[in-house]
Amino acid sequence: MESDVEQRADAESIRHNLQAVNARIDAACRRCGRSRDSVRLLLATKTVPPERIRRAIEAGCTLIGENKVQEFQHKHAALADLAVERHFIGHLQSNKINDVLKYVTCIQSLDRLDHAEKLQARLQREGRRLDVLVQVNTSNEASKFGMAPEAVIGFVRDMTRFDCLTVRGLMTIGLLFSEGERARDCLRLLRTLFDRLKSEAIDRVTMDVLSMGMSLDYEQAIEEGSTLVRVGTAVFGKRPTPDGYFWSEKDR
Repeated sequence: MESDVEQRADAESIRHNLQAVNARIDAACRRCGRSRDSVRLLLATKTVPPERIRRAIEAGCTLIGENKVQEFQHKHAALADLAVERHFIGHLQSNKINDVLKYVTCIQSLDRLDHAEKLQARLQREGRRLDVLVQVNTSNEASKFGMAPEAVIGFVRDMTRFDCLTVRGLMTIGLLFSEGERARDCLRLLRTLFDRLKSEAIDRVTMDVLSMGMSLDYEQAIEEGSTLVRVGTAVFGKRPTPDGYFWSEKDR
């Protein structure tokens, strides 16, 4: 159990890190002539205990995302009193669809029509709607989920039959390199797809969210057009579990 001194030190560290991240977002927006209001910060809270998430929310964060439904379940009661938007940003499994809908207003990782069908059926029964992003595998890595870029346009058109789902945009996980510059090709590819879909003005497809950029490449992502960056390590510190655990094709 943390002492009061440790709790205060951690809260101060999180506040400091958030200020640094926001300053870098501000600078990236200035470099490419964008308004700071055009970029949202999502805190990726995988493996982060609820007390640390609470400190980040109390420091001003309004949007969090989890990679695993089990973590939403474990943390929900501890954070239920806080007014914060919650997104699901991990691989969606069929047997977790009913559970994830209890916690989120957006699923950022839709990449299968059968999952869309199951979401639609559940949402119809509940009389509600849900925002979704289509996940794209822009790096062509076998270890990553997401649609092949060439399949995205057709997939989004097919999504118009699901009236309980609103496609808000696209999401990708770039190359996991230490140098953000090496991810630019992935980022630019997603932006190209995003712009094409936006120009087609497909029914019930809004295309106003471009979710790309994490702790290693969020500045480059903003320069390439990202409207939502998913940052965890830069705020909470290095995780005990390697990123491969969250992006692997093998479900756990």
